[in-house]
This record gives sequence, structure tokens and C-alpha cells, in this order.
Amino acid sequence: MDPINVLIVEDNFTFRTALREILKTQFPNMAIEEAADGDEALKKIHRCPPALVFMDIKLPGENGLEITRRIKTEFPDMIVMILTSYDLPEYRDAAIRYGANHFIIKGSSTFEEIYSLIERIIASRGVRPPSA
Repeated sequence: MDPINVLIVEDNFTFRTALREILKTQFPNMAIEEAADGDEALKKIHRCPPALVFMDIKLPGENGLEITRRIKTEFPDMIVMILTSYDLPEYRDAAIRYGANHFIIKGSSTFEEIYSLIERIIASRGVRPPSA
């Protein structure tokens, strides 16, 4: 089976590393890239489009919602999962408006919920990277 390309866009090094390690343990066939800001994320997405992006909202420079909008404009089939500590209705509404596929609250979503969601995405969408 081909690796599943995933990009984690998160400025918090500790959280980004922990998420990467959890994903690698549960999904050993994932090829995981990381980015600490939107510019780095967009460069990596253009170089090797992932099937799945975990996107923080609060990033240095352009915020994760705007980066999500840019990604979904160019790669509408790419799955973007917003990760945030802010469970605010206005963030949820903005995430939907900007094209995010899922909205996950750090600290209140369990790993089992995230794992199940990833499994459903893999099963329903396949693992091929989206085409531009």
C-alpha cells in the first residue's frame, strides 16, 4: 500500500511533535510532513500534495482559516481538518465558510474520535493525493 501523505500545520512544536508520533504509531503507513506556518505549509503542499492536512487556526503570519481557503481553492478534494483550542461558534462557521472538512477541538476531542475520523476518511476517500 502506498503511504498516506499527511501535513501537520501547527506552530506549537510540542503539540506538532506529539500529534506526529501518535499518528505514526496508529497509522504506520503515513508519510507525515510538518509546517510551523502557512508559508511553509503552502510550499510543502505544492511540492507534494497531501491527502490530509491538520491545520491550526492561530499561526504566525496568515491564519489557518485563510490558508485553508487558499488550499481548498487550488485543491478542492484535499481534506483539511481544523485543529484549535478555541471552541467558538464564529470559528466553526468560518471554518465551514473557508472550506474545512472537519473541526477538531484540542483537549476535548479524544484520540479515539480523531482515529475513527481518520479511518473513515481513508476508507471513504482512498489514499491518493488530490490533483491540482
